[in-house]
Amino acid sequence: MKLDTTHLRYLTSEDWHVLTAVEIGTRTHYLVPTSFILSHSHLRSPSAIHRSISTLAKNNLIARIKNAKYDGYRLTYGGLDYLALHLHLQKKVLYSTGNQIGVGKESDIFVVSDTSGKQHVLKIHRLGRISFRSVKTNRDYSRTQQGASWMRMSRLAALKEFTFMRCLYDNGFNVPQPIAQNRHTIVMSLIDAFPLRQIEKVPDPASLYAEMMDMIVRLAQVGLIHGDFNEFNILIKTDDVEEGEVLAEKLTPVLIDFPQMLSIDHPNAEFYFNRDVDCVKRFFERRFGFTSDEPGPFLSELESDEQGAFLADIKRKKPRKGRKRLDVEAEASGFSKSMSKELERYMDDMGTDENKDSASAGKNKSEDLDDEDAEDGADEFL
Repeated sequence: MKLDTTHLRYLTSEDWHVLTAVEIGTRTHYLVPTSFILSHSHLRSPSAIHRSISTLAKNNLIARIKNAKYDGYRLTYGGLDYLALHLHLQKKVLYSTGNQIGVGKESDIFVVSDTSGKQHVLKIHRLGRISFRSVKTNRDYSRTQQGASWMRMSRLAALKEFTFMRCLYDNGFNVPQPIAQNRHTIVMSLIDAFPLRQIEKVPDPASLYAEMMDMIVRLAQVGLIHGDFNEFNILIKTDDVEEGEVLAEKLTPVLIDFPQMLSIDHPNAEFYFNRDVDCVKRFFERRFGFTSDEPGPFLSELESDEQGAFLADIKRKKPRKGRKRLDVEAEASGFSKSMSKELERYMDDMGTDENKDSASAGKNKSEDLDDEDAEDGADEFL
């Protein structure tokens, strides 16, 4: 979905009041009644409200539905994008947008810049954008709360990803630096790296393989399983390191994409852990012709492993001193178990959980846009 920021700079204070009122109404109505907008815009002039409604509808930030039972408007993804970007602008997190560098079934990714010109990544979660189009117009809008579902679930996906990314970054994992999160959007650092799926040859497959397996084990040691650990969600960063008097290239894997991350307490934790391991094994065999002589690692065997004797301990809600549970820290940071279950249930219902099929095959994983397909140019917000 194209992120069109053309009209962002031209919206008035009244327009933002009205757009916010539609967002509030969307929590309880799929189609927000015009009377609700009039009473919740906190503006004295009805004519000014109607003028703003007309402006927002013209710019596709809100929309009417044909043959609806009553007069009203729904919030579009464009409208939600504007509300999130508006707050990022106010906090001086963003200043301009650049190329779209990634697209998925449930998210869009853009390069953006802050006021100093430093580039970051903006990820916009769009859960339900496919199923959202098929909602019928003859249902009871206020009771089904269809308007709330796609918006709330996109918010939850962004909150979950941001929360886990921050926990991982603060604990020394190779992940992007989380910068800001608002509504369904996340701003993170731009990594100078290539997706693993684009790399055809590496000088030392065994070392890279060992580093990736170590990352899977380290995640488990702090109570987490990525759940989608494959070539689409791993970036490879190249650093020059000194080996004696010679400079050598060191490849460092950077992990991205965390909406599907789960706790080691999850009923299917062992299945997802083993699948993450198998995804890496299959990719290295297929792409680099490398097969490890060592089986595993297996979650069930880590308890007896000398370096990973942690399983029984991390299942404690209050692990012993020196051991961390990042899944518990994430919950304490605001992403609760009930939120996690709600998001998981929604993704199952809507068929948006890409973990259901083989991640290594990449059949259900939308690929990043190729460079030649990226949208050129940068749009300044201000």
